[in-house]
Amino acid sequence: MPVTITMAELADASDVDLGVSDWLEVTQDMIDGFAEATHDHQWIHVDPERAASGPFGTTIAHGYLTVSLLPVLVGGLLEVRDSTMGVNYGMDRLRLTSPVVSGTRVRARAHLVDTEPKAGGLLCRIEVTIEIEGGERPAMVATSLSLRYGG
Repeated sequence: MPVTITMAELADASDVDLGVSDWLEVTQDMIDGFAEATHDHQWIHVDPERAASGPFGTTIAHGYLTVSLLPVLVGGLLEVRDSTMGVNYGMDRLRLTSPVVSGTRVRARAHLVDTEPKAGGLLCRIEVTIEIEGGERPAMVATSLSLRYGG
């Protein structure tokens, strides 16, 4: 269940646990599609045979593929009823701390730190950890910044 609030409530929000997303499997097809879109065809991502003898024993997701999963993973955790749109504003303190092996599942754990008025909307700071199912370390930790606009 997402945290559901209005823009007015969001303006006053701070220190809100948004919870944990559903698991999402990172497939080789996703990795290959990301390689096509970004022209990053490094063998550790797209060559399962070569990657089998590499440092991870199989292919891994691009780090920026992991980052690009934030909308699908975090998007379902916060619903701002009267928001007309949201846009990415950037990231603070982004760290890719563990590789995401092809075929593993990831999920997001998120916490709304605070908001502030900016550019006619609200700048939201959300601490996000991307967890790997069965992993000892997360795949990513960061503070995601987004602007929310109301109607």
